[in-house]
Amino acid sequence: MRPYPALQLERDCTISVPEFPHNDNAALRAATTGGALCTIVAIDGSFSRRLGAQLCVRPDGSVVGSMADGCLEAALIDAAAQGGPPRVLYFGGAGDAMDLRLPCGSRIAICVDPAPDRAMLSRAVARLDERRTARIPLPCGAGDRDYIPELRIVAVGTGPELSAFERQAATFGAATVSLRPHGEDGAGLSLGQAPQVPLDPWTAVVVLFHDHEWERAILPWALRGSAFYVGAQGGRAAREERALFFESCGLEPGAMGRMHGPVGLIAQARDPAVLALSVLAEIVAEYERIEKRAGSA
Repeated sequence: MRPYPALQLERDCTISVPEFPHNDNAALRAATTGGALCTIVAIDGSFSRRLGAQLCVRPDGSVVGSMADGCLEAALIDAAAQGGPPRVLYFGGAGDAMDLRLPCGSRIAICVDPAPDRAMLSRAVARLDERRTARIPLPCGAGDRDYIPELRIVAVGTGPELSAFERQAATFGAATVSLRPHGEDGAGLSLGQAPQVPLDPWTAVVVLFHDHEWERAILPWALRGSAFYVGAQGGRAAREERALFFESCGLEPGAMGRMHGPVGLIAQARDPAVLALSVLAEIVAEYERIEKRAGSA
């Protein structure tokens, strides 16, 4: 099984990265080392997975990814075991020999490629590892499949809020870079120092400090970068003081408009675990919008 790539970062951070992140790239990564790659190429009606969703059927019959409630996966495992050339199978009353009725009443078409071009898939994965977009052509005239790099979150802060966020993000399966002040868990972030972590359009930054003096170097760094999300905890007084600081340090109005605050989807979250869930949900919602746009391009 191919391990998820390690991120190249400075020494002043800890990182938690799952082997196969919770997103649509997992099947692609698994298929680089063997197995069939199955892709939803058409949906008629409403379905629980998006157009372009993928599943890898490994040679041992195990799967990476999901399509429905298990019956559809079983049919795809059978189709992959038959081998042969790539083909499109139809499910939901479309009359295919392997057809089965879907509980949602929809009809879908799935491209099954029992032996995809591993070199092509590996090149796509290499681009994702470099934090670049990737595209592969699907067989059977099914068009192209676009990919964006996995969600990465840079979480900067201290105390129970950061710890709770780390746990929530790890459970979800996001690659998380955690930065803490000097003397806390051996980390090395200094007051007035901007993090030495690369940012890109698929990275979110969340700042979780009660002492907002720590934000003064961190937030300008984040807002001047290309992160798709920047948020920081703090009440109304902290947000008003933050806005005055942004004006004084010469941030462009557009950059200030990218700031999420109040942070999270749950208003006035007081418990660290609730705050963590609230912020993580907001970040994932923003990332999902990016992924949806990429899939419809």
